[in-house]
Amino acid sequence: MYYETATNDHGLPHDPLKALVAPRPIGWISSLDADGTPNLAPYSFFNLLATGPAIVGFSSGSKKDSQRNIEVTGDFVCNFTSVDLIDKVNATAKHVAAHVNEFELAGLTQVESRLIKAPRVAQARAHLECRYLKTVELPGEEESEMIWSLVLGQVVAVHIDDSYLKNGLVDTLAMEPLTRMGYLDYGVLGGMMTRERP
Repeated sequence: MYYETATNDHGLPHDPLKALVAPRPIGWISSLDADGTPNLAPYSFFNLLATGPAIVGFSSGSKKDSQRNIEVTGDFVCNFTSVDLIDKVNATAKHVAAHVNEFELAGLTQVESRLIKAPRVAQARAHLECRYLKTVELPGEEESEMIWSLVLGQVVAVHIDDSYLKNGLVDTLAMEPLTRMGYLDYGVLGGMMTRERP
């Protein structure tokens, strides 16, 4: 099969692109608005982009509460999503009014961060406290009204549940990261391979 993304004429019921770039980590982003109301939302266009300094980024096809909050307050948290939290993660994807606290909506507990103001998800197995760096507006299609933005943050602190540290290493498989596939599908890591670099 072959199709060109400019026309998106693939002939399938749904766009296959997101199913091909998978699995994707989920950035479960918590932030505060200017009045101190917490916000929590999952982003499947998310990843660690650099180290030294450590930089993460997430993008969205419209300017949502997370982006607005972060640009105003200057910080956010990436909370680790695990398989046991799939329903909680999914609940925080609901489009609700800006003043709604998604921690309460999903039945989650918020805890204070150490270096920033945005709260963390207590049930998450790891957290990345981030300071906002900048927003990069991505090129858009001529006919589309959707403007994609990439929000970048510097990781200034890391929290890891000690029970997932084995022999000085993070046991990622044991943490059971929840990943995003295409369509309405989520993924689970099924195994691991190790190779020495040449």
